[in-house]
Amino acid sequence: MSDEQGYTPPRVWTADDVNGGRFAGINRPEAGARHDEALPVGKHPFQLYSLATPNGVKVTVLFEELLALGHSGAEYDAWPINILEGGQFSSGFVAVNPNAKIPALWDRSGDQPVRVFESGAILLHLAEKFGAFVPAAPPARAEVLSWLFWQMGSAPFLGGGFGHFYAYAPEPMKYPIDRYAMEVKRQLDVLDRQLADNRYLAGEQYTLADIANWPWYGALVLGRLYEAGEFLQVDTYKHVQRWAREIDERPAVQRGRMVNRVWGDPAEQLPERHDASDFECRTQDKLDATGSSGKYV
Repeated sequence: MSDEQGYTPPRVWTADDVNGGRFAGINRPEAGARHDEALPVGKHPFQLYSLATPNGVKVTVLFEELLALGHSGAEYDAWPINILEGGQFSSGFVAVNPNAKIPALWDRSGDQPVRVFESGAILLHLAEKFGAFVPAAPPARAEVLSWLFWQMGSAPFLGGGFGHFYAYAPEPMKYPIDRYAMEVKRQLDVLDRQLADNRYLAGEQYTLADIANWPWYGALVLGRLYEAGEFLQVDTYKHVQRWAREIDERPAVQRGRMVNRVWGDPAEQLPERHDASDFECRTQDKLDATGSSGKYV
């Protein structure tokens, strides 16, 4: 009898050191720092500590979009955090994000450094700071914020739910895969219906709603997430496909996808970002020196 058919929860749960899965080596039921290590600090007002997972890409895309609009004050240093080797549990990282998850940001543009953690909070903090990608008028603003927070509540079912059981669990299990596949397809249908009547999620303007959702749902329908496109029949969501392809062509989005990426095609990797010129001066030697072996995710 398999665990899926016969598991009976104990009266008191305790952690299993051999629970399997890709992240078994770092998952623990306690929070807090596990080792002392200071974070590096660059020269720019914003210090980002992240990785090019969907949640990380949201923030680097927004930074690159702000810079493309001419907001020179949005210059940033982006440092990769090795989440498989526990970089997010350093004392320096936990000081900026007590939840020990990427991305995390120090905003040093004012008199006192401000920490910002959780990707949605970082997006809203930056958008409001620079007055971009969030409308000021209440009806339009409410629509953008609704889709922003829709993503915050929905994407965990795609990532920690479907993605975990489909791609990372020690063995496939029918019930959780079916349960989360159904929910992800429902979410794609929500987006498809919205995009049938709108160029972008909140209307005719590209906003924070798109920047937040695209790294998850755009990557999924473009075949870049979990290799699950055929399984989920993502080609049937025509309006999401159109939206995803249009955003994928934006130069700032293409740059943002590269930042803190340390796996895949070397031409699409920029492990650290400290200046706009970094996109033009990448070499394989630099990539090799920063550890672009694909071991981060």
